[in-house]
Amino acid sequence: MGRLAQTDGLTEIQRDILATVRDFVDKEIIPVATELEHKDEYPTAIVEGMKQLGLFGLTIPEEFGGLGESLLTYALVVEEIARGWMSVSGIVNTHFIVAHMINAHGTQEQKEYFLPRMAAGEIRGAFSMSEPGLGSDVAAISTKGVRDGDEYVLNGQKMWLTNGGTSTLVAVLCKTDEGGSSPYKNMTTFLIEKTPGFGPNPTVPGLTVPGKIEKMGYKGVDTTELVLQDVRIPADRVLGGVPGKGFYQMMDGVEVGRVNVAARGCGVARRAFELGISYAQQRSTFGKKIAEHQAIQFKLAEMATKVEAAHQMMVMAARKKDSGQRNDLEAGMAKYLASEYCKEVVEDSFRIHGGYGFSKEYEIERLYREAPMLLIGEGTAEIQKMIVGRRLLEEYRLAD
Repeated sequence: MGRLAQTDGLTEIQRDILATVRDFVDKEIIPVATELEHKDEYPTAIVEGMKQLGLFGLTIPEEFGGLGESLLTYALVVEEIARGWMSVSGIVNTHFIVAHMINAHGTQEQKEYFLPRMAAGEIRGAFSMSEPGLGSDVAAISTKGVRDGDEYVLNGQKMWLTNGGTSTLVAVLCKTDEGGSSPYKNMTTFLIEKTPGFGPNPTVPGLTVPGKIEKMGYKGVDTTELVLQDVRIPADRVLGGVPGKGFYQMMDGVEVGRVNVAARGCGVARRAFELGISYAQQRSTFGKKIAEHQAIQFKLAEMATKVEAAHQMMVMAARKKDSGQRNDLEAGMAKYLASEYCKEVVEDSFRIHGGYGFSKEYEIERLYREAPMLLIGEGTAEIQKMIVGRRLLEEYRLAD
């Protein structure tokens, strides 16, 4: 293990967890990741291994059967998993977001019902906010929930669900028009249990997961649409029991999700650096290893600096959230920096590999297709800069 991306101040338990995950990644993920990715095959054996390690319950409180670990621990675990294969980190990310939302905002009944089974990996979560015409404008949401006695009737179409097919619980944001004039008080999160699979759902009439969306990268994990046609959901499956709080619940989930995406960027960048510095010491040109050429050393220096900077920014954002403080500024910075640096480090490693980087036999080819997703997931760079800019103006506003 190199000296890059080390984290000071960890407890012995945190170090033990990370060592266990790192060993799992090296033995169970890296050797099979490229083959599974090329086949676009769901990593069933890897997921079962993560269940046995307790990773699906990593941040769920001990009273509900989880390990009760911090966002920092989770982010560092995700960094290690993404180093092995980014798609696997996506499988746990949406599950983690939904578990966080239930723990932070759910009723006691919802916590007792969902969290123990989520901790065991028996229920796996998916997060559904985006829509085909929505983009970053959450206020333009059109999927609608209408109250009908003790139920809500949901209609609409959602987009870009990670784990949409394999999940058994989906947190779905809908417009409910029960909160007055503000669009942000007219959104509600519904917790929908379903059977895994594609097509019309056998246990939820009117709910359909059409199939996997074909992607250039981020394969293995399923990304789907979600169609709701007169889907009836009991009112007690409104997250928190009170309608109109969905926007704020989802934004809380996205905020921790941004730390997760930053961690994924750190993991992919670190793997790209490892591949690049290894290849540079094996490949020879003009009578010497290319690592001895100054141009390659400059690239390696820049790559390592970016890996280190992104890691430390991600750690700071996670620790800020764990302390109970507002961290949208730090999370936005971390997500923006880590995703942009990841793209640059991967491309530099790709260049170091030369023509071989273009071959599917080399791992860097997979990373080159995976990195762009991080530029978009949990908010684009432009959204992060808008968030950061607004927060900076709040912090540095001139006195009237």
